[in-house]
Amino acid sequence: MVFDEISALCVRVAETASVPLARARSLPAGAYLSAGFYELEEQKLFRAGWLCVARVSEVSQTGDCLALDMLGEPLVVTRDAAGNVHVLSRVCPHRNLDMIALENGFPRRLHAAHLVCAYHSWSFEMDGKLRSCPHMQQAEGFAKQDWPLGEVRSEIWNGFVFVNFDGTAPPLVEVYGDLDELLAPWRFEEMQIVISMDWDCAFNWKVMVENWMESYHHIGAHRTTLNPIMPGQNTWTEPEHPFYVHAHLPFTAKFCAEIDAAKVRGDQPAGFMLIDGITSTQTKEWGLFVGHPFFMFLTMPDRLLWYRLFPLGAEHCRLQTMTLVTREAMVSPNFAATLEAEKELLRNFHVEDMEVNRAVQAGLKSSFARQGPLSHLEEPVWLIQRHLAARLNGGWPQRVVRGPYYGPHTAS
Repeated sequence: MVFDEISALCVRVAETASVPLARARSLPAGAYLSAGFYELEEQKLFRAGWLCVARVSEVSQTGDCLALDMLGEPLVVTRDAAGNVHVLSRVCPHRNLDMIALENGFPRRLHAAHLVCAYHSWSFEMDGKLRSCPHMQQAEGFAKQDWPLGEVRSEIWNGFVFVNFDGTAPPLVEVYGDLDELLAPWRFEEMQIVISMDWDCAFNWKVMVENWMESYHHIGAHRTTLNPIMPGQNTWTEPEHPFYVHAHLPFTAKFCAEIDAAKVRGDQPAGFMLIDGITSTQTKEWGLFVGHPFFMFLTMPDRLLWYRLFPLGAEHCRLQTMTLVTREAMVSPNFAATLEAEKELLRNFHVEDMEVNRAVQAGLKSSFARQGPLSHLEEPVWLIQRHLAARLNGGWPQRVVRGPYYGPHTAS
């Protein structure tokens, strides 16, 4: 696709995102198929934004490492002797060897005293400093301190490790600070990953994120798994925020009554141990979030779901779907049995999502593909479009201060 065609596609994306929700349409197919458009997204959204790459619990001890690839960069998340977390390049500055191979493309955990290049035995501290470099004494002007591993700008928010490649993103406290009070009862930084599933996905990253954020599809794709307790028509979305989208997935009145009855009896509901300190409302809904562009997480009364996404091109991404619980839940008497049961349930509805996502990507290639009308229940898709259009134009959406368009707190 030549530059003029990409420019024309950007214009169509901007036009699509500019209409009110009541007239919203899906994006043009080229936004999911064009390699040139994907490269523009990588520059304007991915490298200029915050990308979530790890949990601090994955590198909990000095010498713990998590190797991963993001946007074609071989990276390794480390914890140094002082307890600090770093996101370093895995490329040895001597002859540019990638020091840690990824066997299947997904992140790899390891533990080591030092990072060692197998080519010429250069070794590095966990903060990236060059530690040893055999037989370099005759290299004119050579000084060890001049040859550390490259380091990517990183910050930590509630136990999540983020990177910003171009150094221009605002501090994370500005990006997600508005969520801190709301999410405080979950104590994200203390939660542990207990289930992880790997998915190699033959579809565009936006297909994944849009599917993640709209629950209209519960009535179809999840009609027997999620819709019976969280009907798509009951979901609603908070007003626009420049850095994230927040949607609510309330339980049915019948299911809420069952929760209340169990509480009166002193029974533990199905699933893991409930999070101590969440509100009554939070015990009766799922909280669905995407931090732009693709930091996907979901709060549940007993756990946190996190989707770690790795875009690989216009029609390919890798995904890890993670379940995190509290340490108290992990030592509860029924934890092992609950874990096995939940793995099965999670895999079932994840497979449902993967099937429809692959089918959407296939349909986008059809000559009959159209910019279909969006339901009001697909407001998150519309908000994702608005963020995409704003970032491609070098700006950010404006925060909207009003009640939601629909749901229990609808604006008057």
